Amino acid sequence: MFAVAAQTLAITAPVFAMLFLGVALKRLHWIDRAFIDTASSLVFRGTMPTLLFLGIVRADLSAALQPALLLFFVAATLVCFLLAWGWAIWRIAHAERGIYTQGAFRGNNGIIGLALATSLYGDYGLSLGAVLGGVVILCYNVLSAIVLAIYSPGARTGPLAIARSILINPLIIGVLLAIPFAYWQIALPAWLMTSAEYFAQMTLPLALICIGGTLSLASLRQSSGIALSASLMKMVWLPLLATYGAWMYGFREADLAILFLYFASPTAAASFVMARAVGANHELAAAIIVITTLAAVITTNVGLLILQWGGWI
Repeated sequence: MFAVAAQTLAITAPVFAMLFLGVALKRLHWIDRAFIDTASSLVFRGTMPTLLFLGIVRADLSAALQPALLLFFVAATLVCFLLAWGWAIWRIAHAERGIYTQGAFRGNNGIIGLALATSLYGDYGLSLGAVLGGVVILCYNVLSAIVLAIYSPGARTGPLAIARSILINPLIIGVLLAIPFAYWQIALPAWLMTSAEYFAQMTLPLALICIGGTLSLASLRQSSGIALSASLMKMVWLPLLATYGAWMYGFREADLAILFLYFASPTAAASFVMARAVGANHELAAAIIVITTLAAVITTNVGLLILQWGGWI
């Protein structure tokens, strides 16, 4: 229990460090709103698509390829998305429904989920997590693009307009471009891969600094009720339901644990970047990211402890 808690804290601590750095830089007036706008746009249009592209290109799609597990994860993600969206329609104001839904179902699997899976299960966790991550990235970005297009200010919500918003989304373009390279193992020049990696490495620090620069006590107080509701949905109710479904389906040991870690990951920083790109309430998105990342230190460890206690992992 304590070893896993230390691992979780070691992974989440740098995230908090960048968040607090963003807060400090904004207070020192080293960054301003113009910088945050420009940097967020750079992350959304350039560095994050590059990061996603590299992650998929480097993944061995033949390693740990388990169709049943992948199909279950896609189905569970869709169910969680629909449940979060349904709750938002019932309980949340129209303008905040897209941000609430995205914050409640979209996990930070590429950073926290994959790191914990690798830490606990070594090469198997890395290979299965990487293959699962490719599926996750496509699902999350398509579903997020749909719900944000519907509720974004002034957005056109017809089927063609939503389809267009998906097709021109830079994150989805980055994923789709990477799939043929990964599938056919097409080698890219070493200098190009190295340059792309330099560019992609800016993604997480820049995104988190922008989130920190956006945070304020006033905005946290204003969005606290909705942010807490989305955070509870993301960190407690949906992981509980999805993991129980995985157990009922028959997954055990490492497969069940890795599925749980992916379901229980805190909200991804990409949700803030996408919210800002479409003109939605990015302050609410930032609050959800902070709360769920804090909660992950507790909920991840409690979940693993329960699964170990039951003898299922």
